[in-house]
Amino acid sequence: MPRTRFVVAAILGVAVAAIASGQEPKKFELGFAKDKDNKYAPYHQQVKTEVTQVIKVQGQDLTQKQNSTFWYQWTPAKEEAVKDKDGKDDFVRWTLKQKIEGLEMNIDISGNPINYSSVKDSTGSAGNPGLVVFFKGLKDTEFTATLGKNYKVEKVEGKDEFVKKLGAGNVQMDALLKKVLTDEALKEMVDPTAKLLPDSPKKVGESWEKKTSLNLGPIGSYELLYKIKYAAVEKEKDKLEIETVITYTAPKENPEGLLFRIKDGSKLTSDPAGSKGTVLFDPKTKRIESAEINITLKGDLVVVIGGTDTRVELTQVQKTLINTQE
Repeated sequence: MPRTRFVVAAILGVAVAAIASGQEPKKFELGFAKDKDNKYAPYHQQVKTEVTQVIKVQGQDLTQKQNSTFWYQWTPAKEEAVKDKDGKDDFVRWTLKQKIEGLEMNIDISGNPINYSSVKDSTGSAGNPGLVVFFKGLKDTEFTATLGKNYKVEKVEGKDEFVKKLGAGNVQMDALLKKVLTDEALKEMVDPTAKLLPDSPKKVGESWEKKTSLNLGPIGSYELLYKIKYAAVEKEKDKLEIETVITYTAPKENPEGLLFRIKDGSKLTSDPAGSKGTVLFDPKTKRIESAEINITLKGDLVVVIGGTDTRVELTQVQKTLINTQE
């Protein structure tokens, strides 16, 4: 009997493998629903991020925890068929409006809490009123994003108004935002998952990679490599497995108007074991239904403050949960 069960299991395994190998490649396409008046209907997205950061300075550990939740409204505004040189439709360019409908922030810096909620009846923590004013300014902010070929963000409009709104009355904040909020940073903020979809049809079991860069000015720059696998079909949803590989480069130039500088030679790299996640794509709605992106960063930084070099050991664990609904 044991041998019979083994033979049956082996035959079933071969059959399943044959079915999988014969599967037609699936094309992943984004799409947007229309209402009864044949206009594109808005949809909503919740992005929840948990960050734990441990900084070791001169043998002392400083811990910062940050939990944030953002609620966005997305409204498709324009659909444009872009033709190639032969006059055929090459891809569809989408224009979408993004609005920050609400947010909650809970930050704990070595036992000092800073809290704010635009949803609850809360005026925020009095521990850092300037930061609370900054959070309040985020609500109702709007951007216009243009998605090009393979759903990559081509441009984001609204940055100048955003910086002006948040930096009003605070010279240092205005200077920092103008340096840190680069075009690349804004594109990454607007598009956390759509860029991960494959450029060509894929079968279950096939893999691909996506690369992007994130320049944060005086903070430095990051090279991001996403290793993605079409892992399975679960309850008619397509499951993708993600590994995020990050390499950090310190800024080359000295920032002006800032109280610190990250010295060249500082290193941060992602930990493969702590940088895996999943994306669930719904082929019926043609949208990413949910995602979990995990990133663990470890490294050594040399921070110059007041002309003095300070060596910092950094460990950062970040989990981002994304859910999309009507």
